[in-house]
Amino acid sequence: MSLQMLWGLFVAHPAKLINLFALVLTCPAGLLLHGARRRAARAMNSLPAGEAAIDLLTQRVNRFHYSMGFAFLAMALLLSWVSTWI
Repeated sequence: MSLQMLWGLFVAHPAKLINLFALVLTCPAGLLLHGARRRAARAMNSLPAGEAAIDLLTQRVNRFHYSMGFAFLAMALLLSWVSTWI
């Protein structure tokens, strides 16, 4: 696909392409959030029955994944909201 054709698509339908980009941003966000939830569940299942504390590294990784996932979702929501003004 040539650059002129891509530019023509952007000029013809800018809101649709911005919404498409927002949709593409939600895919890694969902994967990060789902992975963090699975990692937390796996860590809780591997603990002995009476212990309720997850190690510090797992907590930090989960917190990072949650923050990145929600940041991607917020960016996608903002892009989708901006595309309604165009």
